[in-house]
Amino acid sequence: MALGNRYKTAPGAGTIAALILVLVFGSPWYRDWALDNTNPDTAGGWWLRLLGWPAWSFDTDDSLRDVIVGDLKAILLVVLTFVFLYLLPGSQLARARGTVSQFLAGWAAFIFAGAFAALLATLFLTNPSLLGAFNAAGSGAGYGFFVGWIVGLASLGGWRGTR
Repeated sequence: MALGNRYKTAPGAGTIAALILVLVFGSPWYRDWALDNTNPDTAGGWWLRLLGWPAWSFDTDDSLRDVIVGDLKAILLVVLTFVFLYLLPGSQLARARGTVSQFLAGWAAFIFAGAFAALLATLFLTNPSLLGAFNAAGSGAGYGFFVGWIVGLASLGGWRGTR
C-alpha cells in the first residue's frame, strides 16, 4: 500500500524540506564548493551562494560564541519554519489540499523563519547592534524569498496535522 499524501502534513513536509536545505546547502563543504566554483556576478552563481546562507560549521578558528551563533541560526531556521507553517492559516483554510494558498503559506513561513532566525541569532553575537540585527533579518528574509518556494512546494498537498 502506498503512503501517498494521506500521511503527509504540510508543516512536517515543509520542515523536512527546510532541514534538508540547511543540512546540505548550509554545510561547510557545499559553501566551500560554491565559493570556489561559482561566479557571484551571475544569477546562477549568486543563487548557488545564497543557498549556503544558513551556514553551520564546527570551525575551530572562530570563537566558540560565533560558531554557536552560526549554528543557532541554522537550527532556528528549521524550528521556526515548523512553527510558522503550523501557525499560518493558508494550509489550514484551504478547501482542497494542493492549492496555491498552501504553496504561498509554505513560502511565507520560510521567509518569516529566515528573518526571525537571523534576527534572534544576531542578538547573541559578541557585539550585537540594532543595525546589525536589522541587516541580518533582511538577509534572512531575502534568503527565504529566493529559496522558500522549495518549502512551499514541499508543503503542497499535506493536511494540517489535526483532522
